[in-house]
Parts: sequence; structure tokens; C-alpha cells
Amino acid sequence: MASSQQQGSRCEIELVIDRTTTSHQNPRINNHNNNNNKNHEHYSTTKMTLIAKNSILMSLNSLLTKFHAGYFRISLSLGGQALLWKTLTSAAPTTHDKNNAIQRVFHALNPTVFPILWSLALFILILLSLLYILRCLFFFKMVKAEFLHHVGVNYLFAPWISWLLLLESSPFMAPKTAPYLVLWWLFAVPVVMLDVKIYGQWFTKGKRFLSTVANPTSQMSVIGNLVGAQAAAHMGWKESAVCLFSLGMVHYLVLFVTLYQRLSGGDRLPVLLRPVFFLFFAAPGVASLAWESIVGSFDTASKMLFFLSLFLFTSLICRPTLFRRSMRRFNVAWWAYSFPVTMLALASTDYAQEVKGTISHILMFFLLALSFLICLSLTLFTFINSKMLLPDNDPIASLVVQFPIAD
Repeated sequence: MASSQQQGSRCEIELVIDRTTTSHQNPRINNHNNNNNKNHEHYSTTKMTLIAKNSILMSLNSLLTKFHAGYFRISLSLGGQALLWKTLTSAAPTTHDKNNAIQRVFHALNPTVFPILWSLALFILILLSLLYILRCLFFFKMVKAEFLHHVGVNYLFAPWISWLLLLESSPFMAPKTAPYLVLWWLFAVPVVMLDVKIYGQWFTKGKRFLSTVANPTSQMSVIGNLVGAQAAAHMGWKESAVCLFSLGMVHYLVLFVTLYQRLSGGDRLPVLLRPVFFLFFAAPGVASLAWESIVGSFDTASKMLFFLSLFLFTSLICRPTLFRRSMRRFNVAWWAYSFPVTMLALASTDYAQEVKGTISHILMFFLLALSFLICLSLTLFTFINSKMLLPDNDPIASLVVQFPIAD
């Protein structure tokens, strides 16, 4: 009995000792496990962070490689709409003229719609400008290839034209102030520098160079000079305005005749870029507005340019098959429809105010409605098809690769 009691107590003691030892070792094991868990969580967090950063960098690289100056068509169209709304709402409507009914409507909507539209255009333009600056910093070779290409270089005018349009339509800045003057110089000088590059090539590159590189997008250079002339005329700088106007119009005549001949240069424009044919009537439409700003009235010269623009517009819309293949799938090139129609609508408002006839006002209402409808439709299509804004088979990006670069 005694021996069995002794053995039982010894087992109990051993059991107590084992439990005590286990209880003393558990905190160390727990601490070790906690440290392992924390290290594992830290490693997982770091790994997730690196993966997220790499994903963001890859997305940004993909965005910048596919992005080009042709996307400034969007800001160009919105800037034209902002200028159109400012023009329609700037003059106080008269109560005795029944034809000013639409002007009274726009005057009533001005306090809300116009600032929102102008702010949206400014936001889009700033966003596009920042993206293009990043492209210049990280993919300068692509920008250089775009600059040296006969199609891509013409859209380098689009950012500066967009800024000039927003400057003209600004609700916060009067034309004859110092900030307006400084900004005009900031936006107009790059246009002249691009003129020197493009126009200099036309008469120094030898035989048939212009007929080889000329295409409808070449008219962007003309539009840049005319918009700059219009902004200068608003400041009262008529000499500068006449200088830019003459520079643009002389080269427009040369370009117009060259494009009318339909030589080999026109065949190098892809089908998806067919909407840029609308630039044919954008240039004379802007020219009529610029000349009106210079002389102070919608005189005979302005009317002639407006009628030319209207004729070219009619010629193009009577040939829908020309644009059928380019309309099968959404592309940012669709925005090329909006700006020319907006400029023609702007010219029609000035023409209607000058003529004061029933037909002129019906024409103005039609072009205004068409301009608003096109811009609104393009905005909706862009939001709906936002995933298609940066396609792999972008026409301008493929053009830089397909064709040789002109030095």
C-alpha cells in the first residue's frame, strides 16, 4: 500500500511538473508564433503593395504609349462649344425682335450652363495636357516620331488651339487685361513655331513634297493661325491679328488647291480617320469669324468665307458613304465631327445677326441644334465606350509605324 501511494504521489508530482513546465514554455512559443504571423502579414502587405505599384506603373505605361495629340480633339470640341455659348449669351436680347427668342433662352441659361461647360472643358484640357507632358518625359522618342510624321504633327496644334478657345471664352478674364495678354503669347508662340517647321518644309523640301504629305489634317495649322488672329483682334492688336490671318490664309489657299487635286498624299489616310474631312469647312468657317473680329463687322469677305464653308459642309453631308466604314466602331476620331460644325454654327449666328432674315435664322437654328446634338452624342458615346478610347489599332499610332518619317 505504502509503495503504491508513493508511486501515485510521484506521478502526481511529475504531472504537476510537466504542467508547470508547459505553462512556462507557452508564452515563448506564443510570442514566436505571433512574430511569425506579424512577419508574414508584413511580407504579404509589402508584396501586395509592390504588386499594386507595378500594376499602376504598367497601366500608366500602356496609357502613355497609346495616348497621342489626336485626343485633343475632345478639348477642341468642348472649347468650341464654350465659345459658342458665350457668343450666344454675351449680347442682351431685344424684346421687340421675335427672331431673338433663342437668344433669350440662352441668356436665361447662361448663369448655370455656360460656367459648367467652360469648367468641364478646362478640366478635360488640363487632364489631357498633363498626360501629354508625362508622355514627353517618359516616351520622348514616340513624341519625336509624332512630331516628324505628316499626320501626327498636325494635331500638335490642337492643344494650343484649345487653350486659345478657352481663353477667348473665359468668363473670368477680360480681353484687354495683362493676364489675357500673357496667356495669348504663351499659346500663340508655339503655333508660330510649328508654322515655321511645317510651312518651311513645304517650300524647301523639293519637288512634290507638299502633294505627298498633304492631307485633311494639314488644315489644323491654318485653324491655329486663324484662332490666334481672332484672339489677338479681341485684345485690339489688329496688326498681330492681320499677320496671323494672312499667314494662315495664304497657306490655306495652297493647301486647298493641293487637296482638291487628290494626289497621292490623300491615299495615305486610313479609313478610321475619315471624319477629319470635316476640317475642309472648318478652316473657312473660322476664317470668317477671325476676319469679322479684325474689321469689326460681318462684311462681304466674312460672308464669302461663310458661304464657302457652308458649301463644303453640304458637299460632305451629301456623301454619307464616305464616312460609313469609319462609323462601324467607336473611335476618338469621331470627335473630329464636332469642332467644324460648331465653328460653322458660330459663323451662322453672326451672319443671322447681320442679315436679319427668316432664312438666315432658320439656317442658324438648324446648325446650332446640329452642333449641340453632335457634341452631346459624342460625350455620351465616349462615356459608354470608355474602354475603347485607347485601342491597340489606333490609326495615328499605326501611321507613325507604317510610313517613313519625314526629317
